[in-house]
Amino acid sequence: MVGALRLETDLADGVITSEGEASTGSDGLKGLTYPLGAPPAPGQAVQAAPGVLWLRLPLPMQLNHINVYAIEDGDGWAVVDTGIRTPDSVAAWEAALAGPMGGRPVTRVICTHMHPDHIGLAGWLCERFDAPLLMTQLEYVTARMLVADTGPAPESGADFWRAAGWTEDRIERYRQTYGMFAKGVAPLPAGYQRLSEGDVLSIGGHDWTIIVGNGHSPEHACLWRKADGVLISGDQILPRISSNISVWPTEPLADPLHDWLTSLDRLGDILPPETFVLPGHGEPFAGVLPRIEALKRGHAVSLKRLERTLKTPSRAIDVFGALFARPVDGGLLGMATGEAIAHLNYLAGQGRARRDRDADGVDWWTCIQTEIEA
Repeated sequence: MVGALRLETDLADGVITSEGEASTGSDGLKGLTYPLGAPPAPGQAVQAAPGVLWLRLPLPMQLNHINVYAIEDGDGWAVVDTGIRTPDSVAAWEAALAGPMGGRPVTRVICTHMHPDHIGLAGWLCERFDAPLLMTQLEYVTARMLVADTGPAPESGADFWRAAGWTEDRIERYRQTYGMFAKGVAPLPAGYQRLSEGDVLSIGGHDWTIIVGNGHSPEHACLWRKADGVLISGDQILPRISSNISVWPTEPLADPLHDWLTSLDRLGDILPPETFVLPGHGEPFAGVLPRIEALKRGHAVSLKRLERTLKTPSRAIDVFGALFARPVDGGLLGMATGEAIAHLNYLAGQGRARRDRDADGVDWWTCIQTEIEA
């Protein structure tokens, strides 16, 4: 069931291909360059920046890889993100530790956020090297909560998915598969070192500033080496796909799309044009400001399409065609529904849509704009 833990989805301006990358239109790629060439094979590494190794681990899902980074830290390595807990990921780490990382120890494990592809092997690495775990508070606490929450599924969750338009059969499947988060995550350390906005970590004699973003996850940490403009962005900024922005049953009225767009605005204000981005997925790239603008523009276009769809009252599951470039299959239904609700909640927060719940507990959404661009 680990394969059900797909963590990013593709908007209509970025279609996942069979290789697990994305093919985007000219707007999505305009102004971006990828100077490092082909990605490293599992167990291998490419020098991404002075003192920084780029490693790639396999994922058992359509988005078939995650990038992790090893930063020289004295006699060892500070690791940023860890991959999901699978035998293939462990094998790739074993090869990397013995090969390009030269048998040197891991001095600390830094996780940008709490999704299983980023924290899945954090506990394994921390235990193996007696290394501390560094995360923001909300990411660590949320991860511990999700790992512990193995069921049974709460009825409030069933109500949430029913309101989105799910069938009773699909809701029953949700009940049966509830609590799968822990399957992809090794036991986490009982304690951690807290990262906060503006903290400065000294790693190998170089300063890395913590920039906190929101929307994709509760308190996502990016690491910025101002001296040479290197940004480890995690999933806050990705080069070829848009970060998944979803609403979940634990906070059904959340507006994560507003949070994420606000974070993009802030990153656009503070990052210089020459920033070199080391993302969680895709390839390291230059052109962060054009990419931020393209991401914002892509969501604005999607919201306009969504408003046109809502001229007819619709459930969350009815609006996938306005947001996604390909049909949504059963394995992606939860992620797609969460992202659809995020866009609907955003429109509601902007006074551009309303929801009405019928006698069966289903939400019907309607655009309340008087004029929508054609």
